[in-house]
Amino acid sequence: MRVHHFNAGTLRPPGGRLIDGRGGLFRRAELVCHCLLIETDTELVLVDTGMGARAVSQPDEWMGRWFGRLVGARPSLKETALAEVRRLGHRPEDVRHIVVTHLDFDHAGGLADFPHAAVHVYAEELRALRSPMDVAERHRYRHTQFAHGPQWMSYADSGEPWYGFEAVRELKGLPPEILLVPLAGHTRGHAGVAVDTGDGWLLSAGDSYFHPGELAATPHIPAGLGLFERLVQTVAPTRLHNQRRLRELVRDHPEVRTFSAHSPTELRDLGAAG
Repeated sequence: MRVHHFNAGTLRPPGGRLIDGRGGLFRRAELVCHCLLIETDTELVLVDTGMGARAVSQPDEWMGRWFGRLVGARPSLKETALAEVRRLGHRPEDVRHIVVTHLDFDHAGGLADFPHAAVHVYAEELRALRSPMDVAERHRYRHTQFAHGPQWMSYADSGEPWYGFEAVRELKGLPPEILLVPLAGHTRGHAGVAVDTGDGWLLSAGDSYFHPGELAATPHIPAGLGLFERLVQTVAPTRLHNQRRLRELVRDHPEVRTFSAHSPTELRDLGAAG
């Protein structure tokens, strides 16, 4: 398999170093939407989709006026999964499968650009979308992003062990080198996506952590980003538990390259390595 790392949406929230840990306070931070495009022998697989093309033409409807402005979303047609597929010489219909970490607008916004793809997701995340438990969960998801009727393929969070994580599922129609890893907390059904590249594993950890410093031996995160992380979490104890497990994974298994969704540093490093 060939794995391509790309940015499917730039975020420029205010707060400078309180968000990204660099520069002054009176500047906009820079975050990304780190996605993967995987070329198998027969088809293409996306891991997350970013904001999607309609975030450019219909920003308020697609992302939500308030939240899009809060996170400083800067949608661009050049920064879409659709553009990445075409840049590599493929057609959108060549994307047969999409594996999502969760269904927030900046991860699932591009599903509508690939309406014929099967969408793999944890069943608990689908339940959160369809049967929200509270007001926060009801307003979290942008239902217009799913109006095209995605071809859902859902999974219970049980399966075979993987590096100390007890529940992993092989995905229907996909090679066994691509796995879902339960990492609930940010959302009820949040997952990681593990990919065996043949030269070690990649783990797309989505929003289970927001800053690389959270997985360091002495965990740290810029204050503003840490506050935002807590504001948008669904189950705090589970999120913190899974972060501890990720920290142990990084410490004990350097052959697993773990990355989050919004760190430009991780995207730059992994994109250069790929």
